[in-house]
Amino acid sequence: MGKQRVHLFITGKVQGVFFRQAMKVTAIKNNATGWVRNLKDGRVEAVIEGEDLDVSNVVEWSHAGPANARVEDVEIRNEQHKGEFAKFEVLY
Repeated sequence: MGKQRVHLFITGKVQGVFFRQAMKVTAIKNNATGWVRNLKDGRVEAVIEGEDLDVSNVVEWSHAGPANARVEDVEIRNEQHKGEFAKFEVLY
């Protein structure tokens, strides 16, 4: 298996619904590293790295998010894997 890095921009009702914390839990369960943060325009942004399947699991989860979220769109940008993260963090 290979490693990958994705940069996500998630649109919808994704702030104020514990999206970032739930993504952190999902990423940790899938051994993925990176970060997630809220953007001023109401979207959530995340960078996720790890094994192909692990990253794919987090990306798949992000299309639904936690129970109170309503995801309208997930923009996915594939990037070069860098291995720069030791863990997954919520940025503020």
